[in-house]
Amino acid sequence: MIRWMERLSYEERLRELGLFSLEKRKFRGDLIAVFQYLKRAYKKDGDRLFSKVCCSRTRGNDFRVKDGRFRLDIRKKSFTRRVVKHWNTLPREVVDALSLETYKVHFDGALSNPV
Repeated sequence: MIRWMERLSYEERLRELGLFSLEKRKFRGDLIAVFQYLKRAYKKDGDRLFSKVCCSRTRGNDFRVKDGRFRLDIRKKSFTRRVVKHWNTLPREVVDALSLETYKVHFDGALSNPV
């Protein structure tokens, strides 16, 4: 650890180093995985994980997905349930990115200054 930072709290250390918290990094990783599933970077089970909203009256992004209904309570905290609500609220410029690198840049900008 850096000597002058040992007296600072966790949040202050993150702010000084310009890093996100562990929760935000996990959230970022989940939404990167959703981007890769929807852009067909992951070939396996991508079509079965998410289904696109069929209505054309979507505000915001055009890649809205819907979550499925589950009979088991254990699936309520699964990956798809965690990310669908957050994915649908992302701005259009984040979701319309052509590559993963541009997605990360736009997503970090949207994550650091929420509207």
